[in-house]
Amino acid sequence: MKKLFLILSLMLATPVAAVQPDEILADPAMEERARDISAGLRCLVCRNESIDESNAELARDLRLLVRERLVAGDTNDEVVDFVVDRYGEYVLLRPTLTGANLVLWIAGPVMLLIALGVGGAYIARRRKDGPEGTKPALSDAEQARLDEILSQ
Repeated sequence: MKKLFLILSLMLATPVAAVQPDEILADPAMEERARDISAGLRCLVCRNESIDESNAELARDLRLLVRERLVAGDTNDEVVDFVVDRYGEYVLLRPTLTGANLVLWIAGPVMLLIALGVGGAYIARRRKDGPEGTKPALSDAEQARLDEILSQ
């Protein structure tokens, strides 16, 4: 029974935030703001993990940077803008819908619509051509030659 409980508890374990005790701010409201900001920033080492969940050194540096900017009096948006200016828009887990990102967001659905249009046109053309398609029937001489080849 103990083994079953241990296995179930390990299976249901959730990732723990990687924020170290020495990083936590004394002001709970300020710490909550820091957690909100860091939950939306991507760890540049771990890729699809927030800096709040990552144990990488760069993530730790970014968490400390966020807290330093908050202590300096920056608003949440100013902190995010500072990090984006420094590391690029890739650092955002939820990228903005402007500029080049807008093209990337729109390209997927547009390509899907183009593929559906091409597929629909192909199917319509196949239906129009009939089951034999546009292939001409064999002449009598060609049919005789084919029968001769197949009989060998």
